[in-house]
Order: sequence, then structure tokens, then C-alpha cells
Amino acid sequence: MIIHVVKPGETIQSIAKFYGVSENDLIQNNGLDFPENLVVGQCIVITYPEIIYTVKEGDSLYGIANSFNVSVMQLLQNNPYLADRKYLYPGDKLVISFKKKGSLTTHGIVIPFVTDATLKRTLPYLTYISVINYTVTDQGDLISYYDDTEFIKTAKNYNVIPLMFITTLTLQGKDNIETVYKLLLNEESQDRLIENILTTLKNKGYYGINFSFELVNPENLPYIENACKKIVNALKNEGYLAFATINAHIIQTGKDIDFLKIDYSHMGEVPDSLIFTSYEWAINPNPPSPISSVYGMETFLNYIKGSIPSTKISIGLATIGYNWELPYRAGISRVYSLTYDSAVALARNENIAIQFDEISQTPFFLYTSKDGQLQTEHIVWFIDARSISALLNLVFDYSLYGISVWNITVFNAQLWLIINSQYDIIKFNNIL
Repeated sequence: MIIHVVKPGETIQSIAKFYGVSENDLIQNNGLDFPENLVVGQCIVITYPEIIYTVKEGDSLYGIANSFNVSVMQLLQNNPYLADRKYLYPGDKLVISFKKKGSLTTHGIVIPFVTDATLKRTLPYLTYISVINYTVTDQGDLISYYDDTEFIKTAKNYNVIPLMFITTLTLQGKDNIETVYKLLLNEESQDRLIENILTTLKNKGYYGINFSFELVNPENLPYIENACKKIVNALKNEGYLAFATINAHIIQTGKDIDFLKIDYSHMGEVPDSLIFTSYEWAINPNPPSPISSVYGMETFLNYIKGSIPSTKISIGLATIGYNWELPYRAGISRVYSLTYDSAVALARNENIAIQFDEISQTPFFLYTSKDGQLQTEHIVWFIDARSISALLNLVFDYSLYGISVWNITVFNAQLWLIINSQYDIIKFNNIL
């Protein structure tokens, strides 16, 4: 796999010719909406499949899979465009295999607004999926926002393990610290929560939970550990999985990395897996800073190394970027969330080259918006193929369990191309 950074004057035609690949492959594999108008600093991912097959008259997906002794799931992973197709056509080029360098688990967090098309395109690449649909009250009740029955069924059809994502936040990310502490300090509320969780797991068909802890600090950690141990033991006794997602609040300012120094060793003993990430539910309230800093995550991994088995740790990858108004003033300046495609489109529309921060391994750019006589400076931070590749290298170098994507509501073609072309995605084929 090669990550090419677009230079001034380059076109999709010149890049394809230089690497000896087809223009169509570059456009399709990278999900390029405007291939004739590339942005300087934009990334193009080039892959070289191990085996490619040309579809013939009468071929079927199952027949081709059997011929090459591979699974249909592997064909769906290698050829994501098949998710939008009902039929194969003679002349179609199917990637049969890539030469992989390892394996890992992938975990996706999804909110209710994902489209069916995006979901079915993404599921082949996932080991686990956490469905955001349940808020815990201080009495131990669960508030559900939508019917997730078909969602769970679809995930299982793709051999993806569905997990209940449980949080004290609302779907909009509204927090209530009082609720958290009441729940942590009340044994009866915890018992009620356990009962409600087990009932929902059985009725809906989930295979476990993913408990989100957004506000972990040294003061509340003992209470979180006790509550977590109690809940997890109750679930394990019934044969369910238990994951915990912890917001590590890793902030990079220049070369300085900041996060709370917490002993997670006891937390690491309880759940099946710990996911460390930094995520925002809607609008980012923090000052302008890199998204998913690789340097920050590596610093954090070095801090927790040895206290938790590496094979239980997954690290988060935030796919959402942010656009800050400058100068930044907390609580006053507007901050907008945007996807990777939106960030590149904005740079294109503003005719601005994308820059790259080598420390965090994340792209950014600055531009000026105009509203009549009013001019406003902006800075945009997001992630691209280089960021994704660097985070995956951490998974490989530190022998971690895998990677967790926040969130999968929008399909990121380059993300899954980079993962799938280098790693075998672990699937548990006996979950149905």
C-alpha cells in the first residue's frame, strides 16, 4: 500500500500513470467525488491486490468464492462497490485477495441515523458494532430512543457482534454529572440497571454491552471500578460480553501532551476489552487541536503499558473533524463538525492547500470566510489516510487487540481500504 500526497499540477491521470494503476481503480477505491479537481495535500491510497479475477458469463459471487477458496465476506471486503449491486456483470474486476501483514479486530460505533446503504457497506469490515441507543438514569432505568431490532439482525447477518452502547449521556451528548454519581453510589440502582440490561440483551439479541465512561478521574475511579465489576460479573455469569470505552481526554498542544494520569490496572481486570479513545458527541468544546493525535495516543499507550494486557486494549479513531472560528474564545467561538469528504471539499472550494502536522500525523488548513464586509478566520483539523495508517501501526507495534472507529455513520472509503488491504479483519463466524 502506498499513500500519495497530491502535489501542485498533478491529476488523477498522472498519478494513475505514475503508479501503473487504472484511473477508475483510484477513483473507486478512494471514493473520490471530484477526481478531476484534486486538492493539493489530499491523499490518494494506492493498493496492489494479490489476485484479481475478471467475471465471466454465468459467474456468481458464491461460485467465485468457492473457486478461490475464500469467503463471500472476503469478496465483499475487497470489493465494497458490491454492496450497491444486485448482480455481477461479465468484465467486472474482482479483487480476490491482498497480501496481509497481520490481523486485528475492528469495532464501530454507530448512531441511529446511519443509512441502510452505509451500514451494509461497512458491516463486512467490522468485528463488533456498538449501537448508541440507551441512556442510563440515576434510578438504573434504561431510556431507549428507537427500535433497533432490525439493526441487530442485519449486523448478525454479516457476522458482526452487536453490543449495547450504554451511557449516561443523551443521543445529543448532553451530560448529567449528578446522574453519574447517584448511580455509582446507589447499590439498589445498580441492581436495577443490571436487571434492565439483562432483560434488554435477551429480548433484543445483543451479545453484550459496551459501557461508556466519559468522566473518569482519580476521585471517582474506585466507585467506577466497583460498579463496573459488579455489572460485568453479572453479565459474564449469563454468558455475555462486556466492553468498556473510556474517554482518555488526550489533548495535544504543540509538542505537549496532556491527559489525566490514572491507574487503569484494576479496570483492565474486569471487562473483556478496554477501548481508549477521545471523542466528542457533537460540537467540540476544546480549543483548536489535532484530531486523533498519533503522538498523543502513543504517549498514552506508553503510560498504561504493563498495567493492562495489550491484547485487551483497542484504540479509538475519530473520523469526525472540526472547523474552529478564530480567534478561539471558549463558549463564544463557533465550532462545526465535518466529515473527511466535507473537509476536502471545503479546502477545494476555498482553493486552499491541505497542510500536515508531522507530530500528530493529522492534516489541517486555514482559510478566511466572508459575510459581506465581515471576515472570519478558520482552522480545520481532521484525519486522512496518513493518520489512519499511523494509528494502525500503533496497533501492530504495541500488539493491541484492535481499533475502534467513532463513528461509522458516514462511509470512509480510504479508512477501510487501508485496514482491509493490510490486515485480516477477525470475524466470529458462529454467532448466528
